[in-house]
Amino acid sequence: MLSRLFAPKVKVSAHCDLPCGVYDPAQARIEAESVKAVQEKMAGNDDAQFQTRAIGIKEQRAELAKHHVSVLWSDYFKPPHFEKYPELHQLVNDTLKALSAAKGSSDPATGQKALDYIAQIDKIFWETKKA
Repeated sequence: MLSRLFAPKVKVSAHCDLPCGVYDPAQARIEAESVKAVQEKMAGNDDAQFQTRAIGIKEQRAELAKHHVSVLWSDYFKPPHFEKYPELHQLVNDTLKALSAAKGSSDPATGQKALDYIAQIDKIFWETKKA
């Protein structure tokens, strides 16, 4: 009798532990834009304290961008997306590697490369949202 009383009335399913459904590559793009902006500011400032702070911020933002890309890959994109966009696995891998390179570099070109990859993910993401 108690089992029927506490039995779920509605069955639900979700792709993650907390089905928020809020995904957007813009989160990764914003963090990667910050990485590139810091890299550009580092080039024009020789102050050691500034450089130390800039490196910390750049590395933190690159990690956040990597996190957001990884969440898209693991939580948002599903087998039908990977079937339709077979380049998606490699694109995510290339993006994560580019963000790692930007994390360890003061060259804004590395930040731009990461942004270019994120733009490709963004394009695929919005195509999947239309479907």
